[in-house]
Amino acid sequence: MKVLHLDTNHPLLIEQLAEAGFDNETDYNSNQEEVENKIHNYDGIIIRSRIRIDEQFLRKATKLKFIGRVGAGLENINMEVAKELGIKLFNAPEGNRNAVGEQALGMLLSLFNNLNRADKEVRNGMWKREKNRGLELEGKTVGIIGYGNMGKAFAKKLKGFDVDVLCYDIVGGVSDDNARQVGILEFKKKVDVVSLHTPQTPETMGMVNKEFIDSFQKSFWFINTARGKSVVTSDLVEALKSGKILGAGLDVLEYEKASFENLFSDEMPKALRYLIASDNVLLTPHIAGWTIESKEKLAQTIVDKIKAEFS
Repeated sequence: MKVLHLDTNHPLLIEQLAEAGFDNETDYNSNQEEVENKIHNYDGIIIRSRIRIDEQFLRKATKLKFIGRVGAGLENINMEVAKELGIKLFNAPEGNRNAVGEQALGMLLSLFNNLNRADKEVRNGMWKREKNRGLELEGKTVGIIGYGNMGKAFAKKLKGFDVDVLCYDIVGGVSDDNARQVGILEFKKKVDVVSLHTPQTPETMGMVNKEFIDSFQKSFWFINTARGKSVVTSDLVEALKSGKILGAGLDVLEYEKASFENLFSDEMPKALRYLIASDNVLLTPHIAGWTIESKEKLAQTIVDKIKAEFS
């Protein structure tokens, strides 16, 4: 089987597929049109997010048997058409769930203890102890929206803290030893922290908006290591200004390009300028699942799934 690799990944992916008898080719530079013009030659493709796998692309891929997405989200793939054409989809949420869980915890602890602001102040010769008095996680209620691979990993990291962990998910029966599943009304009544771990779907686009935020009984801290377009940034900013949201850790932003490799090319939005200037907001460039270890684990997960299906 002939496989086209469209993004760089851990070398084990190509090495192990070659050992299993797959014929590998790489193309890390061609644009969408150029790839579409030759995709009919391949039985499989390996992607991250550089190329959009839409209906036109899929219908040109007349030999395609599988797509390996070295990551968790599948929003760049037209899954309905892929299913119609009998193309197998492999993704790897198992590969970076631990990394995401660790970053979500790190962001929360940093916000609670003003670590980002305090570090900048000390570097600038300021020694403000009282201003940077922190909060403890003990006794707080942490709410996780989306209790799949990523949500479960974050809950596991919280196990060592004396906190109550609640989860909300559209799928029932997902409770485990690390979190108790509740309905949305109880969730919104009790939580002190909201951590988002949902995929990007039509239902989650713009989910965190003014109505959603205002429906919580208490002011809360917000962590998003999922997808930026799930949050209406202007509504988040208004909530930060009013104190309804006490602080935010954002690894993803509404303004990211679909490839996740760049932010945007137009003038910086007003809401983003506010986030950048805020000392109760922590921003990172979509790196929650982006560790040395996860790079290898993601690749290994995809290799294992492909070999299980086709070897």
